[in-house]
Amino acid sequence: MSSPSFVFALVEDQRQEQFIYRFLMKAGIGPHQMRIEVSPSGEGSGEQWVRKNFARQARICRARNANNATGMFVLLDADKQSVQKHLSELDAALAAENQSKLDPAHDPIARLIPKWSIETWILFLSSNGISATPVSEDIPYKGSKTEKQWNELIPQASETLYAWSRPAAILPENLIDSLRRGLQEIPRALPVGR
Repeated sequence: MSSPSFVFALVEDQRQEQFIYRFLMKAGIGPHQMRIEVSPSGEGSGEQWVRKNFARQARICRARNANNATGMFVLLDADKQSVQKHLSELDAALAAENQSKLDPAHDPIARLIPKWSIETWILFLSSNGISATPVSEDIPYKGSKTEKQWNELIPQASETLYAWSRPAAILPENLIDSLRRGLQEIPRALPVGR
């Protein structure tokens, strides 16, 4: 896939929106080249909303990609579930809409599923993987900081994610599993040559 001319994103909340927006900007995708859809607040589970809208958006992305290079990011917090369970649910959402499973070689769709929540990734990435207190995927960090504190960490975290998604990036040995999996997904939606 050549560099995308447009990128879609489906996210659960505003923190995920800020995170992916900054990442895409760092990758050279301008505001006019992206559309980020956020689960409406106060209308139930953000995770369910993303899953419910995934097949619709995947269909649009696949169709658009036939003529114009298009990428798509899906962000879901794993919460108490496994990352694999959410990947299977996304596959099931495609099957329910009579769409084929994602093909890593052809579908420009990246599924980013942090264990517990995006805050886990933000903490790990904002410290470049180096912290006096290691970040664990077994701990829910969401309420551990104020909104302002999280917002201050997002720029560095997004920049680190971009750096680590580059070809020949040197990743830390203590890289958390869900982030490692996410980094493997990113080139689907945003080619490594970018």
